[in-house]
Amino acid sequence: MPLHPQIASFIATLPHDEPDVLDPVAMRAGEEARVPAPDDRHPVRSVGDRVLSTPVGGIPVRVYNDSETESAGVIVYFHGGAFFLGSLDTHDHIARHLATATGLRVVSVGYRLAPEHAFPAAIDDSVAAVRWIIEHGDELGWDGGVLAVVGDSAGATIATVVAAELHDRGTDRITHQVLYYPSVDLDLDPERYGSMVENAVGYGLETSGLAPFNAFYIDSGADVLDARVSPITRADLSGLPAALILTGEYDPMRDEGELYAQRLRDAGVDVTQTRYLGAGHGFVQHFFWLPEYAEAFAQTARFLDGAAR
Repeated sequence: MPLHPQIASFIATLPHDEPDVLDPVAMRAGEEARVPAPDDRHPVRSVGDRVLSTPVGGIPVRVYNDSETESAGVIVYFHGGAFFLGSLDTHDHIARHLATATGLRVVSVGYRLAPEHAFPAAIDDSVAAVRWIIEHGDELGWDGGVLAVVGDSAGATIATVVAAELHDRGTDRITHQVLYYPSVDLDLDPERYGSMVENAVGYGLETSGLAPFNAFYIDSGADVLDARVSPITRADLSGLPAALILTGEYDPMRDEGELYAQRLRDAGVDVTQTRYLGAGHGFVQHFFWLPEYAEAFAQTARFLDGAAR
């Protein structure tokens, strides 16, 4: 189907020329300036910030609960932003809607960002946060059941890497991984995947922008052939948690996400993969208010063992 008309209208308002040099500080400030005031955000029963004390240092998290139950499963959420953008605030709306749709506790992780914090700081923080939850989850109301890692874009990369890292360490408590339009191949050859050619220009995220946006992370020491950077290069995907992978029809990264889904299936992992029609990259973050893409939260809830309310 064509690009969703409301997405197309929004893209038409965007500037055509990218800046010659990306300024992380200015770009972060621009994102934060667009965050709605607390009273204007989707309401949930409780939201609280805390800092987890871990072997890699204190990790800020935000905990959401929109359920009346004393305990429930837990979603650990990792925000997107090409490993240098995004925060607990910029992606607060995704965490809130996940809490409402699933009835689970949602723990959003404020991992360290490039370029100030070199690879693998983001991975170390994220692994440590999940390990803390496994060991101290009762403090958050975890019932010991569902423990899902969920992420969008770069956050989806982190989610699937965390699942693999903990599996390799013999900790198989993660029950599900949910990857919204994941970035799983940071080699970024603009002709490696058909979607990078078909969706190169005019759909929001453009193929030519992938390299400069990911440069802050890669230049900090992230080897694109390392499976912790490009999960699709992992030799053995067997034993990983069941996966839900959502891709956008007009996303340059569509095909790598769908290939990763197939590789997981080939390794014996239970995979549900859905291509959202009319959508480009970032449709859960930016267009969640459209019914067609709000379905992503409902689908996530169904996937997480029927936890929807």
